Amino acid sequence: MTAYAVLMKRFNAEDVWGELSMREYDVLYTLSKCDGPLRMSELNRHVLLSQPALSRMVDRLVDRGLVDRCTDPGDRRGVRLSLTPAGRETQQAIGRPHARGVTRALSVLTPEELDQLAAICGKLSQSEE
Repeated sequence: MTAYAVLMKRFNAEDVWGELSMREYDVLYTLSKCDGPLRMSELNRHVLLSQPALSRMVDRLVDRGLVDRCTDPGDRRGVRLSLTPAGRETQQAIGRPHARGVTRALSVLTPEELDQLAAICGKLSQSEE
């Protein structure tokens, strides 16, 4: 937890976020990794926010023209979320310098330690399902 807190503080202090918060960027990044639009419940499994907080954040991102809502063709009551072209552009513009910051932060680890970290994180994240 200490390592997570230190890294999040370091990443949050980077001058890369523009008008977004780091959490808002996390939503854009998550949507950018998906092949198609996501239901809110699917998005909620990938971000560390409560469902009500995520709903409010998505509303703000929609209002800013970064996220689009569309009706779920399989369930007309449901809504799917995707990036708008502006959202994709914003995600990429922030993602490049943020990735450099992540690379700098992890540069203290050897290739073997990075492999171990990836294996451990993968195992822990699968145990939740």
